[in-house]
Amino acid sequence: MDDDRPDVLLTGLLFYDLVLTGLGGPPTPGEEIWTAGMGCGPGGIANLAVAASRFGLRTSLATVFGDDFYGEYCRDVLDDQEGVDLSLSRTADDWPTPVTVSLAHGNDRALVTHGQEPPYSQDVLMGDPPEARTALVHLEAEPREWIARAAANGTHIYADVGWDPTRQWSTDLLDQLKLCHAFLPNETEAMAYTRTDSAVAALGTLSELVPVAVVTRGGAGAVAVDQTTGEYADVPALDIDVLDATGAGDVFGASFVAASLGGWPLEERLRFAALAAGLSVRHPGGALAAPGWYGVDRWWRSLADRELKTAYGFLSDRIPADPGPPVQYAPVTPPAR
Repeated sequence: MDDDRPDVLLTGLLFYDLVLTGLGGPPTPGEEIWTAGMGCGPGGIANLAVAASRFGLRTSLATVFGDDFYGEYCRDVLDDQEGVDLSLSRTADDWPTPVTVSLAHGNDRALVTHGQEPPYSQDVLMGDPPEARTALVHLEAEPREWIARAAANGTHIYADVGWDPTRQWSTDLLDQLKLCHAFLPNETEAMAYTRTDSAVAALGTLSELVPVAVVTRGGAGAVAVDQTTGEYADVPALDIDVLDATGAGDVFGASFVAASLGGWPLEERLRFAALAAGLSVRHPGGALAAPGWYGVDRWWRSLADRELKTAYGFLSDRIPADPGPPVQYAPVTPPAR
């Protein structure tokens, strides 16, 4: 019997992103900088949705769109262009879609956002969540009720976590890992929540709390343990020039889920996620920078480095015979209707 459940279930806040690249340096008060690059598109939770959909995953997104130009544009991109299921999403009257301006410089970026709290919570949007193979969630201090309901449905929860502005890093948050199949924090978050002093030590602690633990280390790659298979993996990041790092972590997470649903060995899952994230930083904008199978296929076909050809040799059996059409990257301005 065919499994017609969504492959990935998502909910969270959506933004309209305007990304400026090629700044040459950060602006200072009173200074005007002319930038060499710009891109626009949906951001926030859309980063995960687009990255997952471009790898052929049936992706269901519950979010809120404003009844304005930005909301309409983001809805059109996600629904018509990227094939994301928006049946759980809502459009809110008289609520402005959040807008973020991202100033990309070096390997990082600064963000300025205009927005308001959405009129519908995640729990309201999800209600009784549909059965899905996986859900990608962002853990917060206050647990979301829908996550427990989804886990009870048999959905595998893949979770990440963000920076704690209070810097308290309460270990109470880790109690939510009992609902999760996988946890993918970065090394700063992992060490802070586990009170350890290295990514490997943090991984050891987390592997006792969740079946699959992954700690990302930026330019140093990622380490992971899968207790369900007994695998350990440590992979390097790719040496790629960074244009815009916005959404790279989301692309990593969505790619790891795609490879996990394929039943790949842990090292292959990590290398694939590192590759997809690396390819995404070569283009502006979070969501529309995701490479999808098309981008991975082009990279693999053009690869000349022998060591990388060996390390990523598994791609010859993983890339679909038809990797799909070229992906559409973030336009400088939205297309005219």
